[in-house]
Amino acid sequence: MEYELNDILIAFGLTLFAGLSTGIGSAIAFFAKHTNTKFLSVALGFSAGVMIYVSFVEILSKARESLVEAAGFTAGSWITVGSFFGGIAIIALIDKLIPSAENPHEIKLLEEADQKPRQDKRLMRMGAFTALAIAIHNFPEGLATFTAALTDPSLGIAIAVAIAIHNIPEGIAVSVPIVYATGNKKKAFTLSFLSGLAEPVGALVGYLILMPFLTDLTFGILFAGVAGIMVFISIDELLPAAREYGEHHLSIYGLIGGMAVMAVSLLLFI
Repeated sequence: MEYELNDILIAFGLTLFAGLSTGIGSAIAFFAKHTNTKFLSVALGFSAGVMIYVSFVEILSKARESLVEAAGFTAGSWITVGSFFGGIAIIALIDKLIPSAENPHEIKLLEEADQKPRQDKRLMRMGAFTALAIAIHNFPEGLATFTAALTDPSLGIAIAVAIAIHNIPEGIAVSVPIVYATGNKKKAFTLSFLSGLAEPVGALVGYLILMPFLTDLTFGILFAGVAGIMVFISIDELLPAAREYGEHHLSIYGLIGGMAVMAVSLLLFI
């Protein structure tokens, strides 16, 4: 498969946008005084809806088409399923290797950062580890966004927006403990911003390593794996975080809304 330079640049641009949205979360922590939990709950549910719908309806079906073309109907179908669950296994392993105390999906509220700095080394360490944990999480997300955008820019835009929404509270999760420990909002913003750079780095590694070998077979395996990664992120991270930020029904309304918007946007490009 060969791609034009313009397609590659668009894919990198979308991945950069998605990754650096952790900086938006950090900026919110910088300027805002209170967490709008209802808005975050709906937004995270919306993001999960977009990612789940697009994974099953679009990404997995495109992966299967490529794999059936490359390996035949039966073998291609089996490889599709294996790659999908392989993607889930990879992101689950990454999640398992990160200690729960430093997990980036621990809910953090802006009100916590508004208190007097405690000069607490444990809190500072927690913020730094959270930034590292988010960077590790964002690496496969960057690869997912880049691959999708390279194949179909309109699909890439939808995924980039969904991942950007889910990166905002991650930026807050980095900023709050650092601000609370040191009172240094600039340091909190910088660490949060840098953690988001892992997504374009993931895209760059994918481009340099995978692009020379991107046949129908490798593309199908990668795309099915991407679908698995996105479904796992939605179910394991986004929906639980959405429920903790707000009422149960708000996250579900957001989820359905995200699916509906994604369904309509896909139909518009038929």
